[in-house]
Amino acid sequence: MTQTNITWIEGSIVENEVHMSIVELSHASRTPQELIMSWVTEGVLSPEGTSPEDWRFSGDSLRRAKTAAHLTHDLELNVPGVALALELLDEITKLRALLPR
Repeated sequence: MTQTNITWIEGSIVENEVHMSIVELSHASRTPQELIMSWVTEGVLSPEGTSPEDWRFSGDSLRRAKTAAHLTHDLELNVPGVALALELLDEITKLRALLPR
């Protein structure tokens, strides 16, 4: 008799038009609000709004926040290091888009 293994993967798609508060972004990225505020100050995230209470983050901000969280926790990068790493990753993405297929 053959045994079949089934792997179940769940995920959610967040559209760029979705706007989250800092509390929602904190929960979705599993990141403390204070760290998110540091990332905004460093330019890692660019919310709409003038103060943390008014900030609204896009779906792209969630992706960046999750990447920043991984860089912070896995590689133990500080806030400026996260900003530099994300800038370099963005540059790599742009350069790859220019390569002929």
